[in-house]
Amino acid sequence: MKAKLTATLIKGLETQVDRYEVWDTDIPGFLLRVSSTGEKTYYLAYRQHGRKRRFRIGKHGSITPAQAREIAKVKSGEVAKGTDIQEERQERRKETELRAKEHTLKTFFEGPYQEWREANRKRAHDTIRRLKSKFCPEFGKLRLYELTAWNIEKWKSQQLKAGNKPTTVNRDLAELKAALSKAVEWELLKASPLGKVKLAKVDRSPKVRFLSEDEEISLRRALQERDKELKEGRGSANEWRRVRGYTRLPDISGHTYSDHITPMVLLSLNTGMRRGEVFQLTWDHVDLPGKTLTVEGDKAKSGQTRHIPLNQEAVGVLKAWKAQGNDQDLVFPGKDGKPLDNVKKAWSGVLARAKIKGFRWHDLRHDFASKLVMADVPLNTVRELLGHADLKTTLRYAHLAPSHKMAAVERLGAPKVVDIKQTESEGYHG
Repeated sequence: MKAKLTATLIKGLETQVDRYEVWDTDIPGFLLRVSSTGEKTYYLAYRQHGRKRRFRIGKHGSITPAQAREIAKVKSGEVAKGTDIQEERQERRKETELRAKEHTLKTFFEGPYQEWREANRKRAHDTIRRLKSKFCPEFGKLRLYELTAWNIEKWKSQQLKAGNKPTTVNRDLAELKAALSKAVEWELLKASPLGKVKLAKVDRSPKVRFLSEDEEISLRRALQERDKELKEGRGSANEWRRVRGYTRLPDISGHTYSDHITPMVLLSLNTGMRRGEVFQLTWDHVDLPGKTLTVEGDKAKSGQTRHIPLNQEAVGVLKAWKAQGNDQDLVFPGKDGKPLDNVKKAWSGVLARAKIKGFRWHDLRHDFASKLVMADVPLNTVRELLGHADLKTTLRYAHLAPSHKMAAVERLGAPKVVDIKQTESEGYHG
């Protein structure tokens, strides 16, 4: 059979009792073999030194028809120049095996992969640190080629039995898969063992945690009480220092906020910003007169810049915080003017004071989104405000929207009752 090998054509090819081949009409020798099991494989048939030979290009699914076609063109050109492409492949495989033996999983993470991440991705240090902490204790000394699907499946089972969430396990597997894919691309590994590993099953519609009305009141009260106590504590400390002739700490009694925690929480509740985005926010990206702030692409998870409108409370919070003398570059600077990297201790204290359980900092973002959806804001608007690249991510909040569910069930009106006597008189007989 002869035909141009396109995605549409290949999709329609049916499995037969015996294997068969489809030869491309454009590139001489380029063909697709369909086995009796349905497996489809690309080859290049050619003649060299008087012998008929075949070069296996790859399986359909692993590569696209366009990719296979391009490889066929390149290899045909090499054959025409007299290159023994089979021998060349064998030599390359030997080189790959030798290079693979040079790297353990740990040295690969710390060497080639870390260099690539630092040059091409954000938060490279965090990614490498996580990969090493998750996989190196058990697999760090293994050579790349020694890592198997069974190793990873066993690790996955252990993680789930230890109580780790399926979403967390899958995220770690995704990071490892990305790393090993690069090892394959750089010919440090023949094939990734992750291709045979299935992800853990997860609930595709997980419960979204947001604050109830009472919880939000408790949270705000806890923040106010914390600010009051810290101010009073600073006043007592300064009096103690004054009596002893020590240098006093800056007076914060007239400040709206005792430190960065309250304004950070309130800003997060009103903007849905991620914690890292709040940590990295600078004043030059805050437009108080225009009531907007900008999250730049290089600081956003999606890599896309977005503009967030500021409501009355958010504007008031930022103005009060800035008026306290916090107007130097970063909105919420850490020690030595560097970005914050952790507020866990202070945040845990606030939650304990408010008697709120099972609520993470990231849930402030969920609360923002949930309240918008419950206020009947369109999901696509919520998506834009959150900076989701795909509406599918925003759909986790869809069940909270009141109007679209009500409109749907309202369509189920009572059925029209047929008056039997009237229909019989009109000649209706069913």
